[in-house]
Amino acid sequence: MTKDHLELALKAGNLARNYEKANTGCAQSTVAGILDALEISGDEVFKSASGLADGLGLSGNCTCGALMGGALVISFLFGRERKDFSDPLAGMKAYELSKVLHDEFMEKYKTCRCNDIQESLMGRHFNLWDDGEFEKAIEADMLTHCSKLVGSVAEMTMKLIMKEKGEG
Repeated sequence: MTKDHLELALKAGNLARNYEKANTGCAQSTVAGILDALEISGDEVFKSASGLADGLGLSGNCTCGALMGGALVISFLFGRERKDFSDPLAGMKAYELSKVLHDEFMEKYKTCRCNDIQESLMGRHFNLWDDGEFEKAIEADMLTHCSKLVGSVAEMTMKLIMKEKGEG
C-alpha cells in the first residue's frame, strides 16, 4: 500500500472515529468516514445505515454496526446492480470483499456480535433502550471504545477498497 493510500485509510478511520464520538451511530459513522475520505456523497448509503447501530436496531444481539457499515460501502462500490439482478454471480466481488473484511474483523475482535464486543471492551453489554443502562454505557466510556472500533473498521475497509481498485 502506498503512503498516499495509507494516509487515505487513516483519514477514513479518523473521520469515522470522530463521527462516532460526536454523533453516535456506528454504522453511519463508518459509512460517513469512508465516503467522506473518498469524496463521495452517498446520501442513500448513509441513510441506509441508520437502523444498523448497536448490532441492528440497538439490539446488541446481531453483527456489529461498524462491520455492517463497512460491508455496506463495499456493496455500494462493488455490488450487483439492478440490471444484473438475474445474474447470481454479479455480486461475487462484494461477497468476496465483505468476507475478507469479516475475517479481518474476526481476527482482531474474535466475534462480530455487538453484545460480545461490548463485553470484551467494557466488561459487560448494555441495553441501550433502557435509560439506566444507557447512562451506565456512557459511564463505561462506550463512546470511546466504540469510536476506536469504528475507526479501525473504516481503515480496514478503505484498505480493501484501495487494494481492489488497484490503488493499494
